[in-house]
Amino acid sequence: MPASPSSLISALSPPAGVTAPGTGGLPTALAHLPDPRGRRGVRHRLPVVVSAAVCALVADCRSYTAIAEWIDDVPAATMLALGINPDRRPSETMIRRLLQALDPDLPTAAIGDWLTGRATTTEEPATRQAIAVDGKTLRGSRSSGSTARHVLAACDQDTSVVLASTDVDPKTNEITRFAPLLDQISDLRGTVITVDALHCQRDHVTYLAERGVDWTLTVKGNQPTLHQQLAGLPWRAVLDVTREAGRGHGRREIRTLKILTVSTGIDFPHAAQAIQIRRRRHRLDQPRRFTTETVYAITNLHVHQARPAQLAVWIRRHWHIENQIHWVRDVTYDEDRSQIRTGTGPQVMAVLRNAAIGALRITGVTNIAAANRHHA
Repeated sequence: MPASPSSLISALSPPAGVTAPGTGGLPTALAHLPDPRGRRGVRHRLPVVVSAAVCALVADCRSYTAIAEWIDDVPAATMLALGINPDRRPSETMIRRLLQALDPDLPTAAIGDWLTGRATTTEEPATRQAIAVDGKTLRGSRSSGSTARHVLAACDQDTSVVLASTDVDPKTNEITRFAPLLDQISDLRGTVITVDALHCQRDHVTYLAERGVDWTLTVKGNQPTLHQQLAGLPWRAVLDVTREAGRGHGRREIRTLKILTVSTGIDFPHAAQAIQIRRRRHRLDQPRRFTTETVYAITNLHVHQARPAQLAVWIRRHWHIENQIHWVRDVTYDEDRSQIRTGTGPQVMAVLRNAAIGALRITGVTNIAAANRHHA
């Protein structure tokens, strides 16, 4: 049974009584996108087709055929709310050809701005925006003649909204796409960027300094000299500044954090503080068998710019992009088994999944699978 207009379109409609710029419906946010089709014979505008596809993904559709079937089955009122003539609905062929030709970077930025505007109109803004950068391989896009597509994305830590994404060419890696990814976000001043060890690169921090951005970088074996320098600091003489305990996934974890101000001995530009994170965990059914993991990080933030507890939050929340975006796409939307492989289809479908997840997250949804079942 198709979802009713009120239950499904609410995630893509303006909040009641809100007239601030950027808080209109999703079709309005997508109105400026260039249409890859020729001008002649276009019956359905790009913004309404993409918006309908996002609605279909909110209703747990996972393929072009499923999207077309959802559009064909929903009530006329839903189509009118999206700006589509109920008597002339988009076909599967048209949807497939359009999404396979669309530049995936363009809707990502537009949808990210729209979702961010909606989120900040209903909640108090965070003291400082933190953005996590991480990549994901679209394993289902692999074919006999080509490797799987890989996408690098930037995600707001507080709202779990994907703000930008970019395709990673199979002949290169994520490192070369870091700056082009963040170039899609017009104003980064005052934000904090968190990245994993792959992006602990001198060129990256130089770029971030030029953009007026602060950063926290994880350091591992891909920077052996820096890692050795951090491990050699006098950590035993430093007291824990934060201590957190958590339980989940069948285990209990205790996280401690130590910080040292960097004056000499660390060969990395703009580094102001060194961080040691220790994670001591055990399975709940084996309370006496502990494993300990020690991770190092560096930041350009000085002591007066960020409290230790805030640094701990940013480091821990960096993995929101894995847990709340990538994991949901893999498990709930079964992305790794998707057979969409032609053109930019795999990347565009990843963008639409991000949009569906973000639209649900900003309405307070925590269980995406349950929300999909509700709207299906």
